[in-house]
Amino acid sequence: MELWITEQQNEDVNFTCKVNSTIYTGKSEFQEIAVLDTAYFGKMLVLDDVIQTTTFDQYIYHEMIVQVPMFTHPDPKSILVIGGGDGGSIREVTKHKNLEKVQWVDIDKTVVEICKTYLPEWNPDLEKNKIVDLKIEDGIKHMRESKGIYDVIIVDCSDPIGPGEQLFTHAFYQDVYSALKEDGLFVQQTESPFYHRELIKGILRDVRDIYPIARLYTANIPTYPSGLHCFTIGSKKYDPMTPLASRTPDFETLCYSPEIHKACFVLPKYVKELVL
Repeated sequence: MELWITEQQNEDVNFTCKVNSTIYTGKSEFQEIAVLDTAYFGKMLVLDDVIQTTTFDQYIYHEMIVQVPMFTHPDPKSILVIGGGDGGSIREVTKHKNLEKVQWVDIDKTVVEICKTYLPEWNPDLEKNKIVDLKIEDGIKHMRESKGIYDVIIVDCSDPIGPGEQLFTHAFYQDVYSALKEDGLFVQQTESPFYHRELIKGILRDVRDIYPIARLYTANIPTYPSGLHCFTIGSKKYDPMTPLASRTPDFETLCYSPEIHKACFVLPKYVKELVL
């Protein structure tokens, strides 16, 4: 009997793919967790029946959510990652040199441990990297208690339901602003421009209300709803649309490049309508 996983992406659309085997299933304090081996996408992390990332395309998401803001800032030393239990965003952050502090905050210890156990290839050097300080706590609480200490904050959160819902609010973006240094910036994954248009508009309104610079950019990620995904940056000083020519990768990437950095802010008209 063939096994399939189906994610309901909206009221009218499902995404389905074939499963070779179930590697892990269980439940944490916050959510149901599954690690699957799929026929086409390889290993897949699923939380509450929602696909989080896969071996097939995880590098696109992680490089684009991390490297765009990291190469916007001229000298990022103090970094915070909220969420990202699979470890991919931390992997991308720690490719950079001259880091002084990498704080990783995730509310769900079980997700982090399951990913370390069953998806170690997504961050093979995690246990060796002593610069990373992992705290299992609420990212919202951490933001409220942090003042002026981070250069870059990466909000690698799940969808705006359940544990992640309060990470998409004006109050949270204000707390992020307070946690940033005077020239800091943050990025957050902000869903599909096809399926979540009103959500994206609301996020941009809130970010614009707080930050001098607010930008939307996109990346094609095959296993995410509609295949096109949005990210939102709020910056106190540096415009991600004009990155410094002197700041380019000295490490291997599979998706990100200086050319892609510039191109991802060139929005098709139907997406540009969301930022007007």
